[in-house]
Formats: sequence, C-alpha cells, structure tokens
Amino acid sequence: MEQEKLRGNIKEKKNIKIALLSSFTINGVKEVLNVKCFQSDIVSDFYVAPYNQYLQQIIDKNSQLYKFEADIIIVFIDSKSLLGEYFYFPYRLTDTERKDYIGKLAAELITSIRYLKDNSKSKIVLHNFEVPLYSAMGILESKMAFGFLESVQLLNNKLKDEFRNDAGVFLFDYDTFCSKYGKKNICDPKMYYLADLKLDFSFIAPLCENYLSYIKPLLNMNKKCLVLDLDNVLWDGILGEDGLEGIKLGPTGEGKPFFEFQKLILGLYERGVILAINSHNNYNDVEEVFKNHPYMILKEKHFATLKINWEDKISNMRAIAQEINIGPDSLVFIDDDKLNRELIKDALPEVLVIDLPEDPSLFPETLSEINDFNVLQITQEDAKRGRMYAEQRKRQEFQKFATDITEFLRGLEIVVTIEKVNALNIARIAQLTQRTNQFNMTTRRYLEEDIKKIDKSGNFLIASVKVEDKFGDNGITGAVIVEKEDNKWRIDTFLLSCRVIGRRVEEALLAYIIEEVKKENGKILIGEFIPTKKNIPAKEFYKNNDFTLVKNENGTEIWSYDVSKDYKYPEFIKIVKKNIL
Repeated sequence: MEQEKLRGNIKEKKNIKIALLSSFTINGVKEVLNVKCFQSDIVSDFYVAPYNQYLQQIIDKNSQLYKFEADIIIVFIDSKSLLGEYFYFPYRLTDTERKDYIGKLAAELITSIRYLKDNSKSKIVLHNFEVPLYSAMGILESKMAFGFLESVQLLNNKLKDEFRNDAGVFLFDYDTFCSKYGKKNICDPKMYYLADLKLDFSFIAPLCENYLSYIKPLLNMNKKCLVLDLDNVLWDGILGEDGLEGIKLGPTGEGKPFFEFQKLILGLYERGVILAINSHNNYNDVEEVFKNHPYMILKEKHFATLKINWEDKISNMRAIAQEINIGPDSLVFIDDDKLNRELIKDALPEVLVIDLPEDPSLFPETLSEINDFNVLQITQEDAKRGRMYAEQRKRQEFQKFATDITEFLRGLEIVVTIEKVNALNIARIAQLTQRTNQFNMTTRRYLEEDIKKIDKSGNFLIASVKVEDKFGDNGITGAVIVEKEDNKWRIDTFLLSCRVIGRRVEEALLAYIIEEVKKENGKILIGEFIPTKKNIPAKEFYKNNDFTLVKNENGTEIWSYDVSKDYKYPEFIKIVKKNIL
C-alpha cells in the first residue's frame, strides 16, 4: 500500500523495470535504489535474483529473469566468487597457466553476457572486478612476470575491450568505485563472514547514485544545459566592485579552485553540454573579462546565450530555455547565492538546482559528482552541440537585420544532406528518436538495435538529415522512418531537432520522402500525428502541407497525401543526397 501511495504522488513519472543479479547477498540495494528513483520521479519495479543464482538465471530462457522483461539488468559479481581458489592460491599455476585461466574466465563471462543480451531487450550494466589489495607474494608482486593483481586487471581489460563498442552493454568501473571510497572500507568483515555481505551498508547509497547514471539517460531524463552565475562561481570576487584586476582566478592560490572548476565546465562543453549564463552584472564588464583576463578558460563563444543583466533570475532562466528551445527540465543551475537558488527551486521546480558548498575548494568535486549529464552514447553531434548552439546566436543576430523571413532563410545559404541509414549515422538516428520531443510526429522511441532490425527487414526507408549553413554545421538533426506498404507508404517517424525548426528543412525532408515513394510506384503517403505535451510545434505540419485528414482516433490523427500531386523542395535550400541507391 505504501508503494502504491508513493506511485500516486509522482507527477510526470517515468517507469522502469530493474533486475539485479549478484554473486553474494545484496540486501539493501533494491530498497535504496527504489528511494533514489522515487526522488528522481521514477517509479521502479524490481526483480532480484535468488542468492548467487545469476548464472542459472542467465542460461535458463524460462527463468523469472526473462519473464520479468527488465529495462535494465545490473550484474554484480565479486572477485572472490568469480576467482574461487585462484583468489588465494594464484601462484600454484605457472605464468602461462594463469594467463590461460584468466582468458577462460573472461571468455565464459563474456559468453554469458552475450547470451543475456541476445535473449532480452534490456540494457546491461556489468560490474568489473575489484583489484585486490593483497597478494601472497607481498612486495615481490611487482616482480612477477604475470602477477595476481595484474591478472585481475587483465580480466577487466578484456571485458572493456569486448564491450567497448557495444551499445547494449555497459561496464561499470567497480574497481574505481572501491578505490574512491577506500578498498579497506568497502566491505565490513563481520558482515561478510556472517551473511556474505561484500558491500558495507554505508556505500549502498553512493553505489545506487552510480546506477542512476545509467537509468536517467535510459529514460531520457538527462540534462542538456548548464546555466552558470559568474561572481563567486567562475571567479572569486564581485566583478562590479573588484574589477578585472581584483577578481581571483588563476593556477595558484585562491583563484585555483575556480580555474580548475572552469576546466571541468569546458570539459562538459566539449562532450556536448550546452552552456549559458544567468548573472547580475554589467555586460561590458563581463565582456572585458572574457577578452582580457589571462586565466579565463571559458570564453563568450562557449555560451549559447548570455543573460547578463539586472533582471530577476527567474525571468532570465525562462528566457534561456526559450532561446535555446529546450524545456526547463533540461536545465541545471549553479549559483553561489542561496536566495537565488531557492527562488529558482520554488518558481521552476523542474530545473535542477545545485547547492554549491560554501568552500570553493569543493566546487570541482561538486561538479564532478553531478550524474545528470550522462548519456549512453556520444555521437559526433553531441560533441559539437555546444558550438552549434553558440553559432545559433549568430543566426539570431543575423535575423535582426533581415527584412523578412524569406530573406533571412535565403541568406543563411542552407545545405541539407539526406543520407540513408548506414553504420555511421545509425547511432545518431536512434538517439534522435529517444531525445527529440518538439518536432516529432509520433514520438516513437527506438534503440540502435531496433533500427538495425527495422532496416534489415527491407521494408523501410530510413534516412538522416544533416543541416549546414554559412554560420556552421548543425550536424545530423533530423530523421525519418517510412514503412513501405505496397501502394501505401506510412511515415512511422518524422522528426527534427529544435535547433533547425523554422528553416523549412521539414519541407525538404517531406519532398524527399514523396520523391522516394514515386520512384517505387507508390500512390499514397500516410502520416500519423500522435499528440504529446511537447510536440505541439509539429501539430499542423500535415495540414499545412496539403495532407487530407482521414480519421482521428483518441487524439491520434491519420493523414493521407496523394503523391501524384506536385511537391517541390524549398528553392533556397541546396539538397545533397548520399547513399541513395
């Protein structure tokens, strides 16, 4: 009853089914992870395999594990359980025999995980193995041609190499986790001997936080934009009072934490996190810091939008979301002022507000602990996202001088490249189906494995759309999946990133689809619109492009287009077609 009560209180909840497989007693993990999920507005359902029955559950297709149909399976096997007697007596084997033994263990484990993946649709998080502190050889361990500790490291490396490029299996670095909290502390010896508990209760919460790093992006709950205050955040001091020379920022002394904090932020930018500023300051003063401070790591070019003014920060935050064209639930806010933080929390509860510690020396650690920017895969577009949004500011400035929208669009010199699905763009196509909400006709979510299966059937047209203009390359920002049904083709997925909405790229994409239908002697193109709270910008697309409404069932609209009618590409867009067979 209590769980049902909790479920009922969650707004905009996400649901996930989590399976836990372990080689030892993991009491408490399910309970703590359930609470962590609840705190993140996630309703979690669990299957916990019987004690040390992970292998039996994996190899039996009729086991409860497969019947549960988990979204994510966490496999936690400890070093002692896997290594057995070898853990205590590795040097009873020769160097060659040790290598062969580790190779065999790795192969058996890899085979099991592959079998699990092939027989389920779950994402799999596999723990690597804690490298022990103890060796029977003592100080001579490092002298061994192939030592015991080295053999466990080799096992971890084999797992890493095997699953490095596998979109369905993720290796959780449990060895690093143990090092972070101290390998001597990670296990309570008494509880280990009494109950085979190999993880001290005090470390279950941080372990579950790490699990959330996989769960949130799986549910598309990861954040996209980091919004920063300036004074006492990016530098020590008040710029308006201390001036350029008075603020503390640099590789030594009091400015060092801020210097390294900026480096970590730049690292986030380079992996695709959008940056923005929300600060009470004079713009000209900040511009001088950007241009002239020798240790300012972050430059104006790194920010998608800058709200440097004396407006209230709530209004600024809303304006940032609107300008970048993302929801407030995609924002993370960092401000040293507790009052500002509480104002944002109260007015915009969907924004994640980070409570900075009073001590600036803890800023870098605080930023590194945020798990909300994690993604399950980084594409080329992700890595360039920050730069792309900064380029968007230049487009907006250019638009101010255009007399009308047609002149503006023509002046952008837009190039649209349409490319059929292939090994290079498939990951991005899948990612777009998972992340795109606003201009998305059906909001159907697909994993990369799903796209491969759809493509393999031979009954679908799948293509990506890349958009470039004179200000830069937006990367792959659109995708279509169209099912070929004799004379009728059906648009299963039609989507564009919010970055390129309003440039008539959607018309170019529709023209391409109609062209492909005609080539294969199709007659009718069917389009669906499935409304959500976020895809309102797409609602009128079929109506505005001469489709005929066939029916409306429970809000789902079915539209039809006779492809014998002429439909042209926008004349100011240059179309490039690649891999068109």
